Amino acid sequence: MDGIASILIVDDNPKFLQDALPMYGYEVTVALDGLEALKILSENSSFDLILLDVMMPNMDGWDTLKAIRKNKKTERIPVIMITAVSEDQKVVTGLKIGADDYIVKPFVLPNLLARIEAVLRRARWQNEEQPKAAVSLNKNVNIDALTPKEKEVLALVSQGASNQEIADKLCVRDVTVKTHLNSIFKKLKVTNRTQAVLLAIQMNLIN
Repeated sequence: MDGIASILIVDDNPKFLQDALPMYGYEVTVALDGLEALKILSENSSFDLILLDVMMPNMDGWDTLKAIRKNKKTERIPVIMITAVSEDQKVVTGLKIGADDYIVKPFVLPNLLARIEAVLRRARWQNEEQPKAAVSLNKNVNIDALTPKEKEVLALVSQGASNQEIADKLCVRDVTVKTHLNSIFKKLKVTNRTQAVLLAIQMNLIN
């Protein structure tokens, strides 16, 4: 990413990120809760990225994310959710609301830095080459190749169901679900459940 990226950290315990990110060339602003974040964004909506903690006083991360996505001035700012909660259902909820990625505490800094760079690259790519990107996505991602059963599995994944819950629902073995998921990942050109759900949402494959 060219230039210095400006990041809004929304976290009631921001010291680690506040100290670390400037060492890697990022310009940071800190809000201690969602209400303060929305006030800052009302005055300055030019941030390149928002790191948004889920568990905060006054206004939690989910409600803050909803408010960010409802505001025309901030709706396109990339958001990475930072959460101590790793349940699939909550992660999927965040993706559906409009999160671009998430990372679970405790995390190692290189992992977060890699996710930040990936989201910033994707945002820049979308802004500069959106028409071209849409054509490329339709051409390279084989959505139509998913079988009805694979679409059913993906829909259940999007609801936060575990492999065992999917197996019970479809009356199949756990290994069969894993086989379906591997096939889905290959056809959608993704590497994990979260990426598959996010792509499916973007392509209107699931609601």
